[in-house]
Amino acid sequence: MVSNGNMDPYFYTSSYSPTQYHRGPPVLPHVANLLPHQKLAQSFLIPDNLNDQLLKRHDISIQTKSGKHMEQNEEIDAEIETGLPEEVHVYHSLCPLEDKPGQFFGHPSWIYKVIRFRLVNEHTMTMVNKWKKIKHANIVSIKESFTTRAFGDSSLIFIYDYHPSSITLYEAYFTPQAQALLHARLQVAGGNALPVPETTLWSFMTQIASALKTIHAAGLSARTIDPTKILMTSKNRLRMSGCGILDVLQYDTTQQKTAFYQQEDFLNFGKLVISLACNSLQSFMSLPQSFEYITQFYSIELKNVVFYLLSKPCASKSIDKVIRMMSSHILHEVDSTQYYADTLESNLSLELENSRLVRLLSKLGFINERPEFSEDPSWSETGDKYMIKLFREFLFHQVNEVGVPVVDMGHVISCLNKLDAGVDEKILLTSRDDQTSIIMSYKEIKASINSAFNDIYNKK
Repeated sequence: MVSNGNMDPYFYTSSYSPTQYHRGPPVLPHVANLLPHQKLAQSFLIPDNLNDQLLKRHDISIQTKSGKHMEQNEEIDAEIETGLPEEVHVYHSLCPLEDKPGQFFGHPSWIYKVIRFRLVNEHTMTMVNKWKKIKHANIVSIKESFTTRAFGDSSLIFIYDYHPSSITLYEAYFTPQAQALLHARLQVAGGNALPVPETTLWSFMTQIASALKTIHAAGLSARTIDPTKILMTSKNRLRMSGCGILDVLQYDTTQQKTAFYQQEDFLNFGKLVISLACNSLQSFMSLPQSFEYITQFYSIELKNVVFYLLSKPCASKSIDKVIRMMSSHILHEVDSTQYYADTLESNLSLELENSRLVRLLSKLGFINERPEFSEDPSWSETGDKYMIKLFREFLFHQVNEVGVPVVDMGHVISCLNKLDAGVDEKILLTSRDDQTSIIMSYKEIKASINSAFNDIYNKK
């Protein structure tokens, strides 16, 4: 469950910054003079912002309550942290994601990141089983629900997929910090800028409508269309969280109630769109002024959709009608999604051979300092293997003029790339005692490594 605005707006964001070895060189100022056949080094690398985003998510996903990088949890009361149970049901490594209890439609709640260690075959609640069948790109999937006394009371636990580095729509647009950033951006952009651009608003509406289509088709209702319950898991990517909780807390499966809650989804959907368009959670309290603002700054199509969502509930009011009203903008969203998928696929293609250097280092590790091979204790110190040992010294054990170790990742990566390509460039290999010096090309060293490795591999 998600706290009702009681979390720090940057709560899910880790301030830990790993060493930026993955970053490429900066763009040079004279790149405009490149010839058509020339390429920048950046064209061979994943963009830094995408790499940073993925690394941050990975870092957050592996953090624990005692992890040295969990700075967002440092303010959590020590008594509460140490009082957490070691295990709850089939989950362990509980990690609080809030510094204070939240509220889920009047019910106190905590959010924890947990890890599952075994599978069970238990009968879960009927409504949860229905929600477990819902698989949608814009819905945070529920895994199971159970009760426990591990926290010293009778707690109801809901397990959902974990999306690291997520924030809610409330945190993104309506907190004081978000409002300050928004006002600064609007001042820079000028008077024609909108709090939420219409293309972004249509994207949000398309994603929510798509989720509602799946939910209503399954005979369920979302009941969580609220800025504090909708997550932004990446740029403009929404996921509805907390689905199914109210169905368990307020169990009622009558057809009349289901229809009522589905109509309520439309009302909450309309409220959310008005709040985002007008940049105020109170805009629904003064609808005439809000519609006047939307008419002035947004298209008539958007106004008509919002008006329909807020219209009087009736049996003919359905999500299918909403989708038909949004059809032209849904096609634009599909096009944008496919273009983004093409961009990610293009970046992924840059990583197809990113294990080349690891393979080379692995071969060097198998060969260098091998104590015995083919009943020859000095196998790794003779012939081509000795040249390979000298190359390792050249690669990792260089020192400067005063004997200080040279730790240069660029040198290592550059040499390994040349070795992998087998270029004809020659280098001077010198032993530690300076008694042996050999000039060899990367092509010759590569052939020696492959020959020695094949000898080992064929003897396995």
